[in-house]
Amino acid sequence: MTTNSYDVTGMSCGHCEAAIRDEVSQIPNVNQVEVSAATGRLAVTSEQPVEDAAVIAAVDEAGYTAVRS
Repeated sequence: MTTNSYDVTGMSCGHCEAAIRDEVSQIPNVNQVEVSAATGRLAVTSEQPVEDAAVIAAVDEAGYTAVRS
């Protein structure tokens, strides 16, 4: 298992968290997505390494901005 962390900007509520969780969960091999509007953090756990670009694009699709931390 691999876990990568990201800093996400623009989140302010549970709806924001759910939107990001839904998009990132669609990436192949992703097992778990933990996202917190309170901390602005996203943790993605996968069986095999996931490209940062895929995670960042999924967060962007949800309407937010992410960078690897």
